Amino acid sequence: MSDVLLAAPSRRSLSLHDAKVRGIIYQLLLAVSLLALAVGIAVQTASNMRARGIPLSFGFWNEAAGFDINQTLIPYDTLSTYGQAFWVGVVNTLYVSLLGIVLATVLGFVVGIARLSPNWIVSKVAASYVEIIRNIPLLLQLLFWYNAVLKALPAPRASIELPGGIYLNNRGLIIPEIQLYEGAGTVELAFLAATIFCGAFWSYARRAQNRTGKQLPVLWVILAALIGLPLIVFLLVGSPVSFVMPELKGFNYRGGHQLYPEFAALLIGLSVYTASFIAEIVRSGIQAVPKGQTEAAHALGLAPGKTLRLVIVPQALRIIIPPLTSQYLNLTKNSSLAVFIGYPDLVQIFAGTVLNQTGAAVQVMAITLSVYLAISLVMSMAMNTFNQRFAIVER
Repeated sequence: MSDVLLAAPSRRSLSLHDAKVRGIIYQLLLAVSLLALAVGIAVQTASNMRARGIPLSFGFWNEAAGFDINQTLIPYDTLSTYGQAFWVGVVNTLYVSLLGIVLATVLGFVVGIARLSPNWIVSKVAASYVEIIRNIPLLLQLLFWYNAVLKALPAPRASIELPGGIYLNNRGLIIPEIQLYEGAGTVELAFLAATIFCGAFWSYARRAQNRTGKQLPVLWVILAALIGLPLIVFLLVGSPVSFVMPELKGFNYRGGHQLYPEFAALLIGLSVYTASFIAEIVRSGIQAVPKGQTEAAHALGLAPGKTLRLVIVPQALRIIIPPLTSQYLNLTKNSSLAVFIGYPDLVQIFAGTVLNQTGAAVQVMAITLSVYLAISLVMSMAMNTFNQRFAIVER
């Protein structure tokens, strides 16, 4: 019994020297310290805001904004709330970012493949594009596209007339506006059904090729489904679409849909700039594929185009996708530079106009930062999921 009583304190004292126990204690102390620091900062910030008359609540969210926004994809007017203005900024940011990602990806792949072209002129032009564009600051490029290119276009009365009732001037691109009538919903359902069919057929074609080696005409079937089925339904329901043509009245055009120069300058600048980095990613990814793969494809009788599309690019995607994710994130965050050319994105509307009118700097900035963080995390998760489909599975 005495031996047991003497051994018990010894075991308790030894536990204090256990590395795992010490680690837990250090983690708890660090967590408590960080929590105390955060509480201290919050208390001091609240005290300073009260002393300066800065609002502490989010009550401004439902107040009338009182300012106009010239480019909106969702309903908004001067009587709308600050909350509605926030959503206009979010939608505008996502709109230009997603379009920019699509255009930058297409242009980047074209330029990246062109850099590897055996044609000397094509490869040198692509290389010059990459070296020039990616070494000029993005802000300067945005200002160039806006002030030197788009703003230098003629006035509305001297607009450049393009085929199809399209006009180009220093106030933007004016195109005919589409009006939908009864039956247009049926055409949209037909297009949705065609899209679902294309996805199912593409999946079936891949499984059939992996199983038998036979290639089905996927491209032609997809084009026929996406164009043919909606077109047939469109004609059957009586062509439920008309176009409102723009007309010059006074000093500007009335009717039609206007694409503002601020939006065009931002979209072009982001796409062209990001594409120069994507081109280098594509070039390095293709060059990382062993040359033996190309030689084996040629030995099997595959044409250069099919070799690139079926053999090289699928393997290169395993290398391309991870750095491509970073460029997509950069493009989305770089869209905040829209404030310098007047495009109404989240930063200009919410972190600019709303902050100045309400004075709720902490709340507005916290919301703005949270939105960009959420967009980046969702985009990263989506790209990581996409990357798993092309990752090498070890056996």
